[in-house]
Amino acid sequence: MSIGFLALLAIIPIVVALILMVGMRWPATRAMPFAWGACVVCAIFGWDISILRLMALSIQGVIIAIGVLIIVFGAILILYTLEKSGGMETIQYGMQNVSRDRRVQAIIIGFLFAAFIEGAAGFGTPAALAAPLLLGLGFPAMAAAVVCLVFNSVPVSFGAVGTPILVGFGLLKEKIAALVGADPNLPFTGFDGFAKLVGEWATLMHGPMAVILTIFMLGFMTRFWGPERSWAAGFRAWKFCVFAAICFLVPYMACAWALGPEFPAMLGGLIGLAVVVWGAKQGICVPKDSWGFGDPSKWEASWSGTASQNTSTEFKAHMSQFQAWLPYVIICFLLVISRIPELGIKGWMTAQKITFSNILGFKDITESITYLYLPGTFFIFVALLTIWLHKMPAPAVKAAWSESFQKMKSPTIALCFAVALVAIFRGSAVNPLGAPSMPLALAETVGAAAGAIWPLLAAFVGGLGAFITGSATISDLMFGEFQWDMATMLTLPRSIIEAAQTVGGAMGNMICIHNIVAACAVVGLSGREGEVMRKTFWPFLLYGCVVGIICWVLVAANPGAF
Repeated sequence: MSIGFLALLAIIPIVVALILMVGMRWPATRAMPFAWGACVVCAIFGWDISILRLMALSIQGVIIAIGVLIIVFGAILILYTLEKSGGMETIQYGMQNVSRDRRVQAIIIGFLFAAFIEGAAGFGTPAALAAPLLLGLGFPAMAAAVVCLVFNSVPVSFGAVGTPILVGFGLLKEKIAALVGADPNLPFTGFDGFAKLVGEWATLMHGPMAVILTIFMLGFMTRFWGPERSWAAGFRAWKFCVFAAICFLVPYMACAWALGPEFPAMLGGLIGLAVVVWGAKQGICVPKDSWGFGDPSKWEASWSGTASQNTSTEFKAHMSQFQAWLPYVIICFLLVISRIPELGIKGWMTAQKITFSNILGFKDITESITYLYLPGTFFIFVALLTIWLHKMPAPAVKAAWSESFQKMKSPTIALCFAVALVAIFRGSAVNPLGAPSMPLALAETVGAAAGAIWPLLAAFVGGLGAFITGSATISDLMFGEFQWDMATMLTLPRSIIEAAQTVGGAMGNMICIHNIVAACAVVGLSGREGEVMRKTFWPFLLYGCVVGIICWVLVAANPGAF
């Protein structure tokens, strides 16, 4: 079969999911089984993959989904535990003293706090923690989910201590080693040097978006969830957006250019958070008017979910701010010490796993659950610890756990089918026809049509990878070699094109079904994933267009770059 026909088949499951979720507004619990079924049929017809192998790949996907579900459950449990303990109201009281302005809170929690979590853990953890926190502060559920999904983009290329670049482009090591051996004049001496170079270019693409996106999203927030339905209300906070972006970008870019891809997001988020919170307390660049979502009784029904929604305007402290924030501090501490290899804990924790080998007899289909290393395990542990830290009575503990379990039905169904579909997409690379995998067939078809305008489109391929797989790292693994070959064929700087790929994978986090299902689950919006995707598509498109233009300019200005 021609590559074009394979691409047409490969896009059918995606189109099915989009039509059902976005067009017909089906919940993901109904839409994703149909999309998975379409993927199975296309894999049989186009790639001649046996039904038994497709079932094995689907089981592999379900095993992967279990790890995501543990994160979702842990995040929901932390939210309800803090609500029942009085910790959340204490945090709300403290945030009022920093700023009552919801625009300021969105930047502090949705952008900077989430950026630090992304730098430490990645893999969907930021939205799982930040979105419920915004919900608890009094944000409408839909606003909390969309804001956190969109803001979880700028730091993602450097998330989980640099994993998207260091692991995502790992398949390029042999190509890079061969080039280094043949040309001693290259601007790097090995894979680590190339990864650092890619990270440097990536900061030049992400950097402007740290300013543009924060301003755009505050306008977006006030337009769709504000009482005045006005873009201008959000744009009035532009000075604070610029201040926050600079506080984040200075350490972010300094780390990328001086140290490499491991710490830009983590230190950019942490240092930026500390400086911006201090600045907000001092009134630096804070808007003169204090903006809010208005009277909750007048909110549209579409704004809220099934999770308990804070509608208070005044709060009281039930404990000290330190005690209230301590669960989050412990989570951050555990994430950091478990993610930095030099501390020695990561190796031991990742070795503790439950392995499912030779699924349904296929030796190449194996999956593991690293149960101690999962962020969700930390969340559950800290939720248990919070019972003692906050001296919670037994009825409050019982209520928190029972409500958390009740929220898990819909995301479980949706995620199992969504990740099973992803496993088939990835697993289609192994087929009796020797055909390219489903995602690669799509990318090669787009690449053949694009030709010389490839710098404008390279990031969208990375976004496609993240949309399909739910991971910027896997997007880089999937399309890294393809982007290398496209750059080589078109005589474009390979490091710049690979940077566009990883930036695209980062922006794809906004629209990937995997992340949207998880974010909706933690704020009580399960079943309304299509509504969220309709909102996040526009900032995704903006991000891709801006990055495409920057990539084009960088390529034109650096024709001799590697």
